[in-house]
Amino acid sequence: MSSARPHPATPLVIAGSAIAGAVYAYVAGEDINWDWQNYHDYAGFALVHGRFDVDVAPGGFQSFLNPLIYLLPYAVRHGLGAPWWGMALGALHGLNLAVVFWLTRVLLGRAADAAALIAALLIAALSPMALSEVGTSFADILTTLPILAGLALLFSSEDNDARPTHLLTAGLMFGAATGLKLTNATFLIAAAVSLLLMARPLRAVFTFGAASAVGGIVTAGPWALKMLRDFGSPLYPFYNTIFRSPEAPLVSIVDTRFMPHSLADALAYPFYWVVGKHPSSEWPFRDPRFAVVIVLLIALILTGLWQRREVLPLRDRRLIMFFWISYIMWMLAFSIQRYLMPLELLAAPLIVLLLLRLIGAWREPTAMQSSLRSKPAVIVGVALAIALASQPTDWMRRPWSDPYRPQLAEALRQPATFLLLQKPLGYVTSFLPQGSRVYQLSELVVPLVPGGVLDRRVRSGLASPLPGGVWALYYAESPADNPPRLDVLADYDLKIDGSRRCARIPGADGTDIMACPVISAVPPAASTAGLKPASSAD
Repeated sequence: MSSARPHPATPLVIAGSAIAGAVYAYVAGEDINWDWQNYHDYAGFALVHGRFDVDVAPGGFQSFLNPLIYLLPYAVRHGLGAPWWGMALGALHGLNLAVVFWLTRVLLGRAADAAALIAALLIAALSPMALSEVGTSFADILTTLPILAGLALLFSSEDNDARPTHLLTAGLMFGAATGLKLTNATFLIAAAVSLLLMARPLRAVFTFGAASAVGGIVTAGPWALKMLRDFGSPLYPFYNTIFRSPEAPLVSIVDTRFMPHSLADALAYPFYWVVGKHPSSEWPFRDPRFAVVIVLLIALILTGLWQRREVLPLRDRRLIMFFWISYIMWMLAFSIQRYLMPLELLAAPLIVLLLLRLIGAWREPTAMQSSLRSKPAVIVGVALAIALASQPTDWMRRPWSDPYRPQLAEALRQPATFLLLQKPLGYVTSFLPQGSRVYQLSELVVPLVPGGVLDRRVRSGLASPLPGGVWALYYAESPADNPPRLDVLADYDLKIDGSRRCARIPGADGTDIMACPVISAVPPAASTAGLKPASSAD
């Protein structure tokens, strides 16, 4: 088939996608998103420096997510100067457009002419969530690459079948993406179910499933074994109603903030996004893609009923099955917009495909390619309208002219024990003196269990103070719903040393971080715990 042969524009598309991503990352500015501040940066830092057995969850319960996906953003950010690290990440993220180009050619086959390819690239290039993550530490945009590439392999044959090598490679890609970020399981399951519509479904499902298991084990297995060894659960602290680790509450950790409140609300989500309502995201965005897919599908269904024939081939129905099973599972499990990024980008070739089918259904039964050639303006016009109606969200950035490089006060330049009394503060860890320890005490979702592994680690560290003493970190200015938890110091018989001045660490978002010296709250003569005051080590 034509999509199997190299397209003459492929090198240009690959280079253009990378350059576009790099340029956008430069224009957008330095990434300082909340999750980077909380645990993304710490995950890479801890993996490189072996800090998971030294610190205590600086990023809160998110510190226990598989850190492997955050290794690359950390290494690039701390290995290259500004703005080069952001542009390097942006170039990598931009390659999603090249994968969309390939996927469009695979899905459209002989109809993938210049107008169709330009339309798909235009819709994908201005995808709100994907664009918002270009040049950032988010994992969604990285794992979208193997998911879309795997999908292209699953649809690489026009006869609704797939080569065993393609099934194996696609399974590895979906499995690896899921192992790196568990929320991608929705796409893995949907892909497996969609294979039931293939010419040889049992062979396809078995081959794909076995390969995906291998991909997941390779990327997630070592971390799962560590969590099992340390805390008694391979997915600690998640799904603890199943694994029942004594180190976490017996509840399932689920973020329900973005869930629809009713069936009507759920059905309305794609149309909310068109007008800028954002129940599935913390920050505003606009995205007409999903609504357009729904409208085109309804039009095709009505067309088929009117003409009393099937207007969508089986292969198209398999793609639509993947799309909507993924979507429904996403909504039932998360309803968090970022996690929907593979479908956001897949919507680009899907919209073009549905438009072609609709145009072809209402013309004389001629070749699909002829239908497209007579209506390129319709395809490109719809794509342009979708692109112009889109608006990316903003995860917080700062100008490259003022890159984040905090200078520590003299009092903080020796190895010390730092107690985090607020979130997000995990990103500070990589800027602290080498040999320091960092303990998060303010976590509410998975609080430290008295006498547990992490609680004992904190007490052991406090009993052996470092040269720089003990410091409590929290923001100088905090919103009412996120105050510093100064009260948790009492759990360890500690208090802020009011006789000494607090230092300040510049925060990434412009809010200074207070670093206040901590001492024992128990008089030395009365102390039986062997805990030395922090000031004695100054």
